[in-house]
Amino acid sequence: MAAAAAASEVEDKPRMADFDPIKKKPKRNKFAFACALLASMTSILLGYDIGVMSGAAIYIKKEMKLSDLQVEVLLGILNIYSLIGSAAAGRTSDWIGRRFTIVFAAVIFFAGALLMGFATNYAFLMVARFVAGVGVGYALMIAPVYTAEVSPASSRGFLTSFPEVFINAGILLGYVSNFAFSKLPLHLGWRFMLGVGAVPSVFLGLGVLAMPESPRWLVMQGRLGDAKRVLDRTSDSKEEAEQRLVDIKEAAGIPQELNEDVVTVPPRSGGGGGGVWRELFLHPTPAVRRILIAGIGIHFFQQSSGIDAVVLYSPRIFEKAGITSDNQKLLATVAVGFVKTMFILVATFLLDRTGRRPLLLTSVGGMIFSLATLGTALTVIDHSGHRKVTWAVVVSIMMVLSYVASFSIGLGPITWVYSSEIFPLRLRAQGCAVGVVVNRLVSGVISMTFLSLSDAITTGGAFFLFCGIASVAWIFFFTFLPETQGRALEQMDQVFGHFNWKESIHAHNNNDTDKPPSSSVDGKIQLAETAATTTTALNPNLID
Repeated sequence: MAAAAAASEVEDKPRMADFDPIKKKPKRNKFAFACALLASMTSILLGYDIGVMSGAAIYIKKEMKLSDLQVEVLLGILNIYSLIGSAAAGRTSDWIGRRFTIVFAAVIFFAGALLMGFATNYAFLMVARFVAGVGVGYALMIAPVYTAEVSPASSRGFLTSFPEVFINAGILLGYVSNFAFSKLPLHLGWRFMLGVGAVPSVFLGLGVLAMPESPRWLVMQGRLGDAKRVLDRTSDSKEEAEQRLVDIKEAAGIPQELNEDVVTVPPRSGGGGGGVWRELFLHPTPAVRRILIAGIGIHFFQQSSGIDAVVLYSPRIFEKAGITSDNQKLLATVAVGFVKTMFILVATFLLDRTGRRPLLLTSVGGMIFSLATLGTALTVIDHSGHRKVTWAVVVSIMMVLSYVASFSIGLGPITWVYSSEIFPLRLRAQGCAVGVVVNRLVSGVISMTFLSLSDAITTGGAFFLFCGIASVAWIFFFTFLPETQGRALEQMDQVFGHFNWKESIHAHNNNDTDKPPSSSVDGKIQLAETAATTTTALNPNLID
């Protein structure tokens, strides 16, 4: 009996270890981590463009004698152009592979950055913005797909949150570039600011060449031998590599008994997801309709609450606040970029600890306070004539920093995480794609109308408007968005179908008792497929 008990105990220990997440963490694959990290860094291209244009616009306007309308179109049009690259990225990556599509994105942005640096007039600049925008669109879509497909399940959720971090890092680099080149002559300063953006794209393009191709794409081409070798290097164990290959072959429609190095892939069937679009828009269930509204709503409010206006036009805001020196304005924008980057890093650690809903509501609450106070301070400055109101200037600067900090710790990252979690598996790709389109379109509208809006209702009035929108957003989030942390994808219909905002006050306590022990693992696994969903919607053949 004692021997049997001892043997049973020995057998139980490895089983418990298999479910012990603490013992699995040291096995994280460093090669896969490096590949995913490098691919995610392509998001710096978008961030750098956003940050650098905020300062470069000061000098472009002076040299080319542009109107405010021309400036805001120049700054905001990249969001519209990026949709073209995003739509084309899926087909391109099916044709030449994920890895070379990332290189292609870097090449396009490299060309766009050089063209912007050598631009001689406004029309030339707009053409260069188009080229750079297409490159940004490619990078935004294909890099997360590569990250999701190359990463092992144990780290995929964490790695797919990196693009938001690198976007903010790029914004900070753009602000620093503005400050560094602001001392150059007028005709050289802004050209160096924009042209230097070509440098990171060169290193990223060369670095990606050292990375392996996505194993999913290799299987789609029938190259099972190459896919096996990549999976062996990017998986946490040989067993996981074998299981990943089985899953990918099943998704690609390749019979499991085919194990040759090169096989023939059967033609894909289906019409490209039309039935899913009908289910999402024409004949949704009540729960799916609510999920769709929630997904579109959170993307809409993320941008309509004014974040891109603050990031792109922070020098103009600081000028309204009373800072007249270009050098001081650019230095203040560096502070904005630093605060934004620091708080997005904090958010990555808080997201899985506090839950989506509490962090989101706290974040938007901080944004409302910051916007209201900023609007009040700027209004006081507007009505003070030529008299400098020191306290209002200080408050304006502090509230800009407070606003970007509040945004970055909640609404910024949670928008992407939440929208990726709430859609059922069958609808997630198309649902996330709709969210991205809404996000970029609203961003473009805000970016291309902020100066005109400020002229019409004053800068302070514009921030009161953003404050009102943020207040509506808080009410929408409180009454319409349930907590999704730890919920399995299969539970989303139930979560949204039975959510009652009056019970949401006690949601935290309910979650502690209702969710299963494995829920935290399920929540991270849900994020494993986050990055691929948006590109898949624009090109269903990527995954199907």
